[in-house]
Amino acid sequence: MIHYLQEPLLLENRGVTIRNRFMKSAMSEGMASRSNTPAEDLIRLYKRWSEGGAGLIVSGNVMVTRDALGEPGNVVLEDSGSMDAFRRWAKAGKKEGNEFWMQINHPGKQVVRGLVKEGQAPSAVPFPAGFQKFFAPSRALTKAGIEEIIYRFKRTAALAKEAGFTGVQIHAAHGYLISQFLSPRHNIREDEWGGSIENRSRFLKEIYRAVRAEVGEDYPIGVKINSADFMKDGFTEEESLYVIRTLEDLGVDLVEISGGTYEKAVMTGKQSEKSKREAYFLEYADTLKNQTSLPVAVTGGFRTKKGMIEAVRSGSADMIGLARPLAVDPDIPQKILREEMDDITIPSIKTGIPPVDKAGMMEVMWYSQQLHRMGRGKATKPCFSPKLSMLLALWKNGTGVFQKRRA
Repeated sequence: MIHYLQEPLLLENRGVTIRNRFMKSAMSEGMASRSNTPAEDLIRLYKRWSEGGAGLIVSGNVMVTRDALGEPGNVVLEDSGSMDAFRRWAKAGKKEGNEFWMQINHPGKQVVRGLVKEGQAPSAVPFPAGFQKFFAPSRALTKAGIEEIIYRFKRTAALAKEAGFTGVQIHAAHGYLISQFLSPRHNIREDEWGGSIENRSRFLKEIYRAVRAEVGEDYPIGVKINSADFMKDGFTEEESLYVIRTLEDLGVDLVEISGGTYEKAVMTGKQSEKSKREAYFLEYADTLKNQTSLPVAVTGGFRTKKGMIEAVRSGSADMIGLARPLAVDPDIPQKILREEMDDITIPSIKTGIPPVDKAGMMEVMWYSQQLHRMGRGKATKPCFSPKLSMLLALWKNGTGVFQKRRA
């Protein structure tokens, strides 16, 4: 059975072959230098992931402008001033011959209070009060502002290619700016950028067109998109299917399916809809695969070799996206391919303090600490006590550790 995961995946539009069906999905590392360039620990971390055997590695989100930071430690690529660091990052992340794509992103109004003065959004619609307190106030983008951000995406993509990344992934999920444009909850514009799903998806389509024109016809471009927002008045499955069919017509090479936003964190499994199958979004992927031949990666919830093989064998997923498991054991892909591992289940990270555990704050911090260990060249600590993790975080960062952080 194992050959389903070993089988290469050809991206027919570009003639690029990914050597196996494992994808290291994006996680926010928070490991940039003070100048928002790749720090040595980040470069070392991606070298380690390359050695782990995944056919495709996707970076954590790289912001397209320094004026819009989602959280502390974000990498930014907006000009050619620090290309040496990006070249070394690209070289490390593809060390073992795997594909290494840069995920490019703009946070929109999901910008942590204190990092920037204000966020940018399709419309000046605030988050609910309890959530908005973590974020800076936002303003609606002008048409000129929209065009400027489209330019920023294509500029970052061109620089990623120049640095040696083998592709880019446009982040259109999880409530960031493109996701905000797709959502009728956050996009109430009455011009050509809002209203119908055709108009709300225009921002994503124009970003793709601009990036494609900049990087050329031989360079892979993927898109990460929600199956749905799972919120009242949010982006729906029907709209998601429409957008992905449009992306296929435009020539996108790989779509990664996720779901939810940081208001409704379905992608972490905390608030996911019940599924009859192992991964969170496989039922949606089945529906999608009946309507498109576009290669699809599914991320979230895979915990057994059997479940991964069945997803690929059945045609539900072309690639198996893994994120948090690779923060604990970066060698999972090669262990599974060598038939040395069948189960990758990780026990829940619980401190025993109900308000902390309910919010999931320390779980994110625990995984972040594992990434930082790998970045320092150390082994991960899968059995590290969540309570000790919390104390360590408080000692290093104070109570600021309890601010909203990305999964």
